[in-house]
Amino acid sequence: MAAPATNAAAPFDEKYDLPHSQTDDLKTEEDGDDVVHDLFTPFPPLKGLPPEDNPLTVRAVIVGIILGSLVNASNVYLGLKTGFTFSANMFGAIFGYAIVVLVSKISVPILSGFFGPQENSIIQAAATGAGGMGGVFVAGFPAMYQLNLLSDDPKKDFGRILTITIVCALFGLFAAVPLRKFFIINVARDLNLVFPSPTATAVTIRSMHAVGSGAQDAVKKIKVLSATFVGAVVHTVTSQYALGILREWHIFTWFYIWSDYTNWAQNIDNWGWYILLTPAFFGSGMLVGLNTAFSWFGGTVVAWGLIGPLLVKYGVCVGQQPYEDEKWSVWTSFNSMTNIGKPGWVSSPRYWMLWPGVMALVVYSMVEFLIHGRVLYDGIKFAYREGCRSLNDKLEARGKSSPYLSRQAGKLTEGDSLVEDFAPPSQQVPTWIWLSGTIVIACAACVIGHFQFHMNAGLAFFACILGLIFAFLSIHGGAVTDVTPLTASAKASQLVYGGITQPIAHHDIAGAQRINLIAGSIASGTANVASDLTSDFRTGFLLRTPPHLQFYAQALGTIVSIFLAPGIFVLFMAAYPCIWKPELLGDPNCPFKAPSVFAWRAVAEAVTNPKIPIPLSSAIFSGVIGGVTVFQALFKNFYLVGPREKYRAWLPNWMAIGVAWVLGVDSGYANAVLFGAITAWWWIKKFPKNFDTYGYAAAAGLIAGEGFAGVINAVIVLNGKGGDDVGSSIAMPGGEW
Repeated sequence: MAAPATNAAAPFDEKYDLPHSQTDDLKTEEDGDDVVHDLFTPFPPLKGLPPEDNPLTVRAVIVGIILGSLVNASNVYLGLKTGFTFSANMFGAIFGYAIVVLVSKISVPILSGFFGPQENSIIQAAATGAGGMGGVFVAGFPAMYQLNLLSDDPKKDFGRILTITIVCALFGLFAAVPLRKFFIINVARDLNLVFPSPTATAVTIRSMHAVGSGAQDAVKKIKVLSATFVGAVVHTVTSQYALGILREWHIFTWFYIWSDYTNWAQNIDNWGWYILLTPAFFGSGMLVGLNTAFSWFGGTVVAWGLIGPLLVKYGVCVGQQPYEDEKWSVWTSFNSMTNIGKPGWVSSPRYWMLWPGVMALVVYSMVEFLIHGRVLYDGIKFAYREGCRSLNDKLEARGKSSPYLSRQAGKLTEGDSLVEDFAPPSQQVPTWIWLSGTIVIACAACVIGHFQFHMNAGLAFFACILGLIFAFLSIHGGAVTDVTPLTASAKASQLVYGGITQPIAHHDIAGAQRINLIAGSIASGTANVASDLTSDFRTGFLLRTPPHLQFYAQALGTIVSIFLAPGIFVLFMAAYPCIWKPELLGDPNCPFKAPSVFAWRAVAEAVTNPKIPIPLSSAIFSGVIGGVTVFQALFKNFYLVGPREKYRAWLPNWMAIGVAWVLGVDSGYANAVLFGAITAWWWIKKFPKNFDTYGYAAAAGLIAGEGFAGVINAVIVLNGKGGDDVGSSIAMPGGEW
């Protein structure tokens, strides 16, 4: 799924979409006027700090990789919970500052020495690289296991998983290098590409290194981030031993017991209405803003407070009663995803709502892609003119000339909207590195696809090209809205490959589904890594960090993630087989809802199997939702413009609504996100300066802390000491009382 915005809740400057107090930090120092610095040029150097000759240090890379690895582990956990993953940029920037400031006081050559904002940006670049690739393992790969497309044990497939991860990570890394010049230098001002989160990260780094109050503010951020991180870890690890007290408050089940087993109360709990104490999604709510939070909560109310109960009342859907105990016979699960299409099968409410949820996710994001497809045309035009300039330069070096090539090269610098690049050619990533790397990995994708996944080499190569195309659109979306639409990238590639594989006779259904999911993984993974690198380039551009050093830092982090993410994935699959084993899907006691997995699986089944059993009423409702989302996208982009653009904030977020419907019968995450968003809104309204000091750090610590604790829990479960083994089920439905 797409990563949520990381600063959407803050009060924004009208022109630059940055929190007011952060833009205050960028007032021009030389003239003292109350003028906000131009965000399309690098920040002026901080007074009192010496120049950084080589910010790519051993300590920066090591610290960044360690912090990014924590986020990588967190993302696999959080992605399997709700489909969302989070960037490591702010977490790496703040925690990295704390660690390096501490170790720099040690009299060891590698550790000691001056620590400046450019080296800080190297830390967050390495952290972003090491924290990536989690998205591939919370969607496509588990979906393949659910459909029996790989072996019967993920550990047996580690080699295949590793090779496809190499393709996703390195192709996106190499192919994204020229996108820096396009998005950050050539079209940034024209398209108002502010890159809110990378820009906020650059502002945070700069403010922490400012002489005077900067260090004091940095200490405050570090303290609150450390406290929330440790608190989230402790809470998440200990809560598994008393879920009903420390994590899940099933209030209506309590009423059911206290009222001498009155059915009405338990019926409400059956529909997932409870309070979930989840630090990560409370922190997420602090970041995503009220619109996304209310959309998610509203989608939950519509699905599991209105449509679901009506479907059951009129016999369209049914639930399952997992407990034989007479006291708990009223407890019903509506999340079943087993025996689909078999004789006598009747859909569960979750399966019925899965299709309109997928429709909302796919159609809305695809329409947005098409509306903003001009950026892809601009990219192709830029690449063509850049090639003409390169050829023209070579001709002129030999004393020759070409009027046509000269005209095309001249168009690259027409107008006054281009951003001046501070980095000379010596600080750019050498062309031979990114070009040869792109070609080698594309060839490797063809070989890996053919021999390991029975995928035609041409189809594998085409998946890489699609990933690069979607990277353009994803980077543009993230630069404008702070939400990188990776979900749409994956779904679009699945739709394309559904059309390619379905008519070909030698592709059976299983083979077509495998190709579909592998292609989606390559396209989504490529777009993910490319978006991360471009975002890092934006942070480094503002801080004047040489881009080739940022590339090397993220490359080192990415190499670590290539081995780390598959290992964490296999760990979770071993600890929680209910995520991927077909016979265990829909288990009411499974701690992972895995909405992205079911969405990917649903699309793969729909586009490759003409007999997929979608209930007629669900298909009709899905079509209606598709029409509504298309209308809203067109209405927003063509009517709510100019002075009416301010009303866009009142439109529902269909990505959040789609997540609520795909997630299943569960209000816990929606409640947590809503509580977090309301808390942040109140905090900002009453104490905006205080929120800018503590809010983002607190949210980053809560998110990373719970995710890292999830990995600890998986290890504990594998050792037979988890909550199900030695914990208490008191205050839980079907548990002890």
